[in-house]
Formats: sequence, structure tokens, C-alpha cells
Amino acid sequence: MNLHQNPHVLITGGAGFIGSHLADTLLDMGWQVTVLDNLDPYYAVELKRENIAPHLSNPNYHFVEGDIQDSELVDTLTGSFDAIVHLAARAGVRPSIKDPIAYMDTNVKGTQNLLELARAREIKQFVFASSSSVYGVNPHTPWSESDYVLKPISPYAGSKVSGELLGHVYSHLYGIRFLALRFFTVFGPRQRPDLAINKFARKILKGEEIPVFGDGTTRRDYTFVRDIVWGIIGALNYEDSEYEIINLGAGRTISLAEMIGSIEEVLGKTAKINRLPEQPGDVPLTYADISKARELLGYNPKMEFIDGIRAFKDWYLEREIYNLPI
Repeated sequence: MNLHQNPHVLITGGAGFIGSHLADTLLDMGWQVTVLDNLDPYYAVELKRENIAPHLSNPNYHFVEGDIQDSELVDTLTGSFDAIVHLAARAGVRPSIKDPIAYMDTNVKGTQNLLELARAREIKQFVFASSSSVYGVNPHTPWSESDYVLKPISPYAGSKVSGELLGHVYSHLYGIRFLALRFFTVFGPRQRPDLAINKFARKILKGEEIPVFGDGTTRRDYTFVRDIVWGIIGALNYEDSEYEIINLGAGRTISLAEMIGSIEEVLGKTAKINRLPEQPGDVPLTYADISKARELLGYNPKMEFIDGIRAFKDWYLEREIYNLPI
């Protein structure tokens, strides 16, 4: 993307886990950042307010509280944007099974509203947060973007496939460069409290049982948030083609049992395990082929899993010391 001196990006969901880390880095790089976030109470709003607090006094930062489903609000956002990074979404596989219509309304209609903004304002760079969940139960590992036989098994995953396809339509019709980044299990400081590493660490430290679904053999490609941020920045600077789907993972897998063992090691405490049946919508394995990201984006994930757990622990314990929300 051809950038002028102070490029301006719109980040939807920019008060959340990944979005706030991205805003940190882009502001440090001299970008102008506008964040649109509805501060959804899916988890503690205090955490999101805290994520944006350091930026509010920065003249290059502008926060808009609002919903991506509100097309009138989206249409009237102020600023000449060079790019959109669309991270806002209803998150979570299991909750999407309970309320599929809400997930489609936010994740599909909301994405359409942002694409309409890009069309109307002639914003030529659109980075979309997709998900490894789109692959469904796929025995051909590691998962490659060239595997077009997608069989998503949750409404959340279906909504992300829909976003990728909408992006192709707008790219084809209106010349918007659309890059769908399929994130693989992102973790690190500020991670959502409902996600496993955060939830397990909290319960282990309190001496409470942790809920373990299945026998511990499920495997995930855990990706540190800082590596994801640099993948997104690579996508913001990409200009060699008009439409791409790109995996952002670590390129290795960790079993559930190994993940718990790493948390135990870093915290110096043993987990009490409550063994439960496997959950509908969960997949047994996620595993990214990241060769395309390396080639197109210069993506090079650096954080070892155990070091990422240590970084999470440091953030978590600092919050405990100062009695901050977790």
C-alpha cells in the first residue's frame, strides 16, 4: 500500500485483545488510529476501557464507541482512512451455537457495512480477521489456504467464511485489496478471560478446578499476540495482489495436556482437573501452514509457547498486585 507520511487506519474492535495491541504498535510507528468498538459486555468492559486508556491523550488516536451493525454510524465516521483492519466480531465457537442469528447479524452484516464504507470512501486496503475455525474438521495437516474444501462446524466459523466471500465480491467489483487473515488461537497479555489460558491460570492460582473437555489430546496452534500484530502490519503494507487468504499461526501444535503442563510449570502450581465430555463445535486439531504468510507478508513468528505463557503470567500477576480487573 502506498502510504503518505501519517497513514490513517480504522481498527474495528480496537479496544479488545488483539486490536489494542495493534493500536499500541501502529501509534508507536507514527500512524493515525481511529478505533470503533461497541465495548460489548461479553467480558468486563473495564478491561477494554483500560486497554484504550493510555491512548486517549494521544493526538493521533481517536476512539468512537459504536456498533459495526449501525450502518448510519459507520457511514458518518470522520477521517480519511488509508486502510481498515476489521477485527470486530462476536467471538466464540460455543456461544455461537446458542445464538447463531446474533453471530450472523454482527459478523456478516457488520462486515458488509465496513465493506460498504470502503467502497464509498475508496479505501483500497481492507484487512479482515478470519479464523482457523473455518477449516472445520480437516484431517489434512498442516492446514493450507489452498484447501478449498471448507466444512465449518459452528455458526461462528460459518460467519467467518461468509466474511471472506463477501470480501471477494467487493474486491472483484470495486478494486478493494482484501486480505483475510486466518488467526490461529491467539494468546498473551490482555487475552479474553473466557479463553483457556487465561481461565486456567486464574483457576490454578486460586486452587480451583479447571474444566478440561475431552482427554487432553486435542491440539492447537497457539500464536502469540505480538506475532499476530506483525502479521497484520505485513498485510497493511502488502500490495502485490487484490485478494488473498493467509494463515497466521505459529506453525506448530501444542496439546491441551501440554498447555496445562506449561501453565503449571510457569505458575509453580498443580492444576486440579475436572474432566468433562468434548463440546459440540470444537475441533480436535488446529495446525497452520504459514509458508504463504512468510512469502507474502514476511511473517516470522518468534515467540516460543512457554515464553508466551511467562509473558501472560507477568501481566496477570501485575494486575493481581494492583487489584485490577482480570
